[in-house]
Amino acid sequence: MSTQARSVHKNSVTSYIFAVFFLLLGWEILARILNSPALPEPLPALIQFIRIFPQGLWEHFLVSTYRVVLSLFLGIALAVPLGLYIGREEKVDSFLAPHVYLLYPIPKIALLPVIFIIFKIGDTSKIFLITLIIFFQILVTTRDAAKKVPPASIISVLSLGASRWEIYRNVIIPACLPEIFTAVRISLGTAISVLFFAESFATIKGLGYFIFETWSRISYTEMFAGILALSLLGFFLFLLIDFLQRLLCPWLYV
Repeated sequence: MSTQARSVHKNSVTSYIFAVFFLLLGWEILARILNSPALPEPLPALIQFIRIFPQGLWEHFLVSTYRVVLSLFLGIALAVPLGLYIGREEKVDSFLAPHVYLLYPIPKIALLPVIFIIFKIGDTSKIFLITLIIFFQILVTTRDAAKKVPPASIISVLSLGASRWEIYRNVIIPACLPEIFTAVRISLGTAISVLFFAESFATIKGLGYFIFETWSRISYTEMFAGILALSLLGFFLFLLIDFLQRLLCPWLYV
């Protein structure tokens, strides 16, 4: 690792430490102001998290991780190729765009009862719902990014005798990757929210179930331990997306 890279890494770690400190400080102040058992102070919640994570919370964490990671993978795998194709093919875009515009605004979370009936109450229904919702978010962003690729960039590669696949690989995909990663970040937040909602119904595993179950028992420190676990899940996945962007878009960090 170069000196500059080490310096950037050190600054990043320092920034995260300060962010955690100020978040905990804000939590502590708010808990003292409200003085409600529903909002415990951070220290008891952290102690509870450390205590119960190895006793069973880790199982809920792994189940939720599996559901959200698979949903993100499926959403990206389906939406990105289709979005790139629609964005570059005017006839296909003119045919499919009205369908996307009609389907995208539909509140798909309202379809949860129908999805439960069709796919039953296991992992499949939850993964399908999350994938369905984030699919449209990634599709629309990818399609718009593909449409904005400058024609001059494509013409210059065509003049060198590039095939259609080479144009996609060397011009269109690299040009769209930053916006695709932005869409994935936004979709991650959506996926975590939908996961929490979907896991609160007809299941006995997952962080959403754990949070609602502890809430029903009025065990607020355990509930916040579950909220911390869900937050950590989102944070780790966010870091993974950042890492992948640095790996696949190195020109953004020169």
